[in-house]
Amino acid sequence: MWYSLVCSDVTDSLALRKANRPAHLQRLEALRDAGRLLVAGPNPSIDSEDPGEAGFSGSLIIAEFDSLTSAEDWAKEDPYQLAGVYASVNVKPYKKVLP
Repeated sequence: MWYSLVCSDVTDSLALRKANRPAHLQRLEALRDAGRLLVAGPNPSIDSEDPGEAGFSGSLIIAEFDSLTSAEDWAKEDPYQLAGVYASVNVKPYKKVLP
C-alpha cells in the first residue's frame, strides 16, 4: 500500500539538510529503483523553486510499504530524521486516485 510521509523541518534546517542530503537521497533512490516511490521532494519556505538561504519547511514522500509500521520504521531511520532536520513526521496510508 502507498503511504504519505509529511515531514516538518525544525527552524533553520538548511545546513543540516545540506550535510545529510546525499544519504537521504540514497535511501529515496533505493525506493525508486525498487519501484516503490511515487513522489518525493521538499517544501520551499518561500514561493520559489529555488528558495536559496530561505531553505525548506519540510518534505513530502509518497512510497509503497508493506504496512503502516514498516513505513513508520523506514521514516525513523531516514538520515534527515536521525540528524534532526525534521521536527515531526506524520505517516498515513495514502490511496492514489489520479492520475
